Amino acid sequence: MVAGGLVLLLIGGDVLVRGAVTLAQRLAVPPLVIGLTVVAFGTSSPELVVSLDAVLSGAPEIAIGNVVGSNIANILLVLGLPAIIFPIACDVNAIRRDGAIMFAVSVGFIALCWSGQLLPWHGAIMTSLLCGYLTWSYFSGRDDNVATAEAIVDEIEGISARPHSTWLSLMFIVAGIAGLVLGADLLINGGVAIAVAAGVSEATIGLSLIALGTSLPELATSLVAAIRRHGDVAIGNVIGSNLFNILGIMGITSMVRVVPIPEQILHYDLWIMLSAAILVTPFVLRGRPISRRYGAFLTFAYLIYMLSLYYGMSGMPKTEAKQATQPVLEKHSSPILPNYRQLLT
Repeated sequence: MVAGGLVLLLIGGDVLVRGAVTLAQRLAVPPLVIGLTVVAFGTSSPELVVSLDAVLSGAPEIAIGNVVGSNIANILLVLGLPAIIFPIACDVNAIRRDGAIMFAVSVGFIALCWSGQLLPWHGAIMTSLLCGYLTWSYFSGRDDNVATAEAIVDEIEGISARPHSTWLSLMFIVAGIAGLVLGADLLINGGVAIAVAAGVSEATIGLSLIALGTSLPELATSLVAAIRRHGDVAIGNVIGSNLFNILGIMGITSMVRVVPIPEQILHYDLWIMLSAAILVTPFVLRGRPISRRYGAFLTFAYLIYMLSLYYGMSGMPKTEAKQATQPVLEKHSSPILPNYRQLLT
């Protein structure tokens, strides 16, 4: 179920982006707006749908774990592995600015989580900040930074095999959304079953297996960018994803339903996320390259973090492993695909 869910999420997100980009172009939407909204939201759609399905299915620990774990994986793994291939450096001023914003947003997110739960008004604040950030990025990119606009146009043109008509674009969008919903449902229920079978918490599965799976697109993009020696693309990809994960995904999810913050995440994983941001912020702000040795250090740190989760070193001890059977699936009944779940069980 987890493997099938991840495949459907990746395919659904890709098809959604192709259809949405073509539709936006046919509606004469400026390329910069397409890059900042359609492409950005489309590539983050797997994480968004997974988090929404998790809270609606009664597994909110997976929702918050998915976002926090994805941000940790983005910095330690998605930047660490490509740096081993080729040192990553970035001299784009806009990305330096976004790196400082990412660090500030991470600190603010921890402050909101410290109340023990994310309330709808917390989500409204985060979503408003995201809208403000996108608006600011649009005007600064249009007026002050031609390189940023050109990079976004190149990114859009690099999306190949797109539909050539409006109706086909709409079909792509519908098919992409359907794949995302079905994939998220499979992933959540498979993840819950694995948590029970392995004797670990749902938060641990969200932080590790699900977070790593939904970060695969960012990892692939950064690896290609490293091979082509485009460090700005690799770093910009990670920073943008982390900003959208916090402000967009957790913002929208917490507006839909209150998201409780598990003790494990509050006292351990959030601080790992902040520490990871601290590890790379000086390189982004100063434009210094992330060397192969430092990339190996980041990757090794991620492996240690994964081991700490599994062995209960994060503060959430392992429980007795149980057989994952039908009662597990029934506990987390999905309001999105109940008939499909009945067929599975």
